[in-house]
Parts: sequence; structure tokens; C-alpha cells
Amino acid sequence: MTMYSKILVPVDGSDTARRGLVEAIAFAKSTGGQIRLVHVVNELIFGYPYGGGAFAGDFTASLRAEGERVLDGAEALVREAGLTCGRAIVESIGGAAADLIVAQANAWPADLIIMGTHGRRGLRRLALGSDAEGVVCTASVPVLLVRSAG
Repeated sequence: MTMYSKILVPVDGSDTARRGLVEAIAFAKSTGGQIRLVHVVNELIFGYPYGGGAFAGDFTASLRAEGERVLDGAEALVREAGLTCGRAIVESIGGAAADLIVAQANAWPADLIIMGTHGRRGLRRLALGSDAEGVVCTASVPVLLVRSAG
């Protein structure tokens, strides 16, 4: 195995996360590394792409179900590339996704985190926050950020 044999990849179903996953797959194939996918379910994120008007219990269940669907799709992409992977879904009530991603990296333990980033700046970054920045600032392992196409 190489120095970066255990690669953690956060996925959320976005095109940006997919770009990070594609890069992680290429990296793992070239180095013989293995991938672990992680999806964060955060029950207090507003505007998450899940149905509105549901009761809290139904909403939480739908977030978990969508998280599993996201992981299924990401895992299928990894398997199509001829690799195997592990996966985890973690839940938070309002906590920073970055903290949960870093905790997963520490618990596995990962040698490298590869994730997509929107690369927002200025007021948009302040308003929306930056999970990628949080991971870079707190991770104890190297982090490779893959910029979105847009």
C-alpha cells in the first residue's frame, strides 16, 4: 500500500461532490488505495433538497433515506471503476458537517480526504459557510480539494 492508502470521500449528491469522488477514484486506482464514503445528515440544514411540509419524524427519515440513496449512487460509481469501498452515514442536529467528516477520518483512520468544493468567495461564502474550509482547518491528514466546474 502507498502512503495514501485510505481515502475518505464526503458525498452529498451534488455535482461538486461527484467531481471530488471521480478524482478520488482515479487517485485510488493509481495508488492501490481504498475509499470510504461518508454522507452527513444534518437535520437543521435549510433548503436541503428534500420534500417540505413533512412532520419532523418523517423529515428525518426522508433525510436518512436520501443519504442512503446518495451513498448507493456513489458506491455504484466506485464499483464501476473496479474498486470496493466502505461507507458511513452520520447524523447531526445543527453541528458542522466539517466536524463530522473529520471525526470519520480520524475514526477510520484515513490517510487522505478528497472532497469537492464550490470555491465560493466573499459574501456567498460567509452566507453559506464552507465545509471544505472547516475540513482543511481541522483535519490531521492531508486534504485534496476538487473545485466545481462552475
